[in-house]
Amino acid sequence: MAIRLSASSSSATLFAPSSFSHETETIPGRKLFGTWACQNNSKFHQNKHFELKASNVQPLKAVSLQAGAPASSPVAERVEKPTQEEYIPFLETDPEESTLSIVVVGASGDLARRKIFPALFALFIEDRLPENFTIFGYGRSIMTDEELRNIISKTLTCRVDKRCYFIELCLNFESIFIWYVLTNYVFLFVLITVILRDYRENCDEKMDAFLKKCFYSSGQYSSEEHFLELDNKLKEKEAGRLSNRLFYLAIPPNMFVDVARCAQRRASSENGWIRVIVEKPFGRDTESSRELTRGLKQYLSEDQIFRIDHHMGEELVENLLVLRFSNLVFEPLWSRNYIRNVQFIFSEDFGTHGQGRYFDNYGIIRDIMQNHLLQIIALFSMDTPVSLDAEDIRNEKVKVLRSMKPVQLEDVVVGQYKGDCDGIRCYPGYTDDMTVSNNSLTPTFAAATLFINNARWEGVPFLMIAGKALHSKRAEIRVQFRHVPGNLYNRNFGTDLDQAGNELVIRIEPDEAIYLKINNKVPGLGMRLDRSDLNLLYKARYPREVPDAYERLLIDAIEGERRLFIRSDELDAAWAVFTPLLKELEEKKVAPELYTYGSGGPVGVHYLAAKHNVRWGDFGYED
Repeated sequence: MAIRLSASSSSATLFAPSSFSHETETIPGRKLFGTWACQNNSKFHQNKHFELKASNVQPLKAVSLQAGAPASSPVAERVEKPTQEEYIPFLETDPEESTLSIVVVGASGDLARRKIFPALFALFIEDRLPENFTIFGYGRSIMTDEELRNIISKTLTCRVDKRCYFIELCLNFESIFIWYVLTNYVFLFVLITVILRDYRENCDEKMDAFLKKCFYSSGQYSSEEHFLELDNKLKEKEAGRLSNRLFYLAIPPNMFVDVARCAQRRASSENGWIRVIVEKPFGRDTESSRELTRGLKQYLSEDQIFRIDHHMGEELVENLLVLRFSNLVFEPLWSRNYIRNVQFIFSEDFGTHGQGRYFDNYGIIRDIMQNHLLQIIALFSMDTPVSLDAEDIRNEKVKVLRSMKPVQLEDVVVGQYKGDCDGIRCYPGYTDDMTVSNNSLTPTFAAATLFINNARWEGVPFLMIAGKALHSKRAEIRVQFRHVPGNLYNRNFGTDLDQAGNELVIRIEPDEAIYLKINNKVPGLGMRLDRSDLNLLYKARYPREVPDAYERLLIDAIEGERRLFIRSDELDAAWAVFTPLLKELEEKKVAPELYTYGSGGPVGVHYLAAKHNVRWGDFGYED
């Protein structure tokens, strides 16, 4: 990659320390990360104090850094255009002849404001959306385009991380350039000042450009007449181009079918594709889920329905298949022969926060276990797919889900958090929420043991835990391996043989990481063993900001990539695992065990772990 910094006439003296007499310097560097803040189309590269151009081609092996190098020299003048970072199938057609219309149904809701619009903005500043696109908010609230823009602008932010100009220079360039900059304090100060000013201006420009693409149409979710008005507005923006339309249903499930009907009949594309993203929950049990699927399929085909589970878009969930199938060291161990148990943990350190009415209707098992955790278990435990094609991966997930035994009540612990005061602040209990009944039996915590009846996993307990108002926020997978047969060093661990076991931890959040616990000798004359971690901490190894899960899932839906979305038969198999348990809990009116807000959860979870000879500790949070 070649990079050129050239002073403009308006700032030649400003950026001219005594040792910086030549007009152009060419500095070799490694690859510049692809972010909007460092792309050539930013305002920073247009008529500013200096020009930054980059090429992602093979780095130059040798470049002259001599003062006074002639500006006309081939090395100094050659500036390659950056190659396109990724290929987007949607853009196969001529961008002048096609357009993408994204309709966010329920645009004034919390999900749309906090997640969907910010994710679309992030894709926009990363240049991942097609050239011609339009975003329409649709909802029952009456508002103007400008009012919608004011609402969503409050949640839009530009990313600032180690990919900005100055830090890129310090991280990627050779030490001679770093030494040069650091020894010219005036140059350094002015450089930072200009970068920050241009960042703010560029951020404002990007935000304004994005908001100009956003419009609003009000109407009822069941009104075909109102959707016809939306269709007319869409056609006006599409201007006769090939139109593809993506509907995101950020609304309650009982409105899905009505919106699908109206969208298909009155607002469907006449010459392109139409896709509909639906948010969980997908029903309350097997029968209601099938009924919802039947309703949607009256108006949409399976290929047009994208059932989104945003946790499937997390970076470490995506990395799970890479870890398994591209590392020889792991796949041979991925079976009952070497793995003693697997734990899937999802804890939140806050309560229902005013969403008591919704949560009381579903509970923690339907909200987290049946979809989020079960989907991750399916990815973790499935056999090797024929290919990375979406259908091949989903076929394997369905196979392993159908091999799971329905969860039994004796293998489950349910709990509900109660209020607590720590002397400084009081935390309300679940039933203190005004929207929740005082005698509600809805669990806010659940732990369950699940078994898979196939040759790979027979007899291995898969333990799931999910809860609200616990002592920490964490989502992780913990794989505990079997003890070494005839271990020569058992005596060095005393009676606690569990401390000698290897453990692989995949932490999804916070601080994404993958680490392996191994045994090693403590340096010294004696024979003393210790447990250490082979640790991949993402924020240390990869300083760039990790994209939000909604960004990945939205771009997949736009491109028609279905790998991370749930197929109808997969959904049916997932509900079959939990529906018998849910019915038994409700019919027997099982009272949840109370636990204190901010604690480790119900005591019963430790008895459940002991029943299956699992070292659960403090939910595995001892790290």
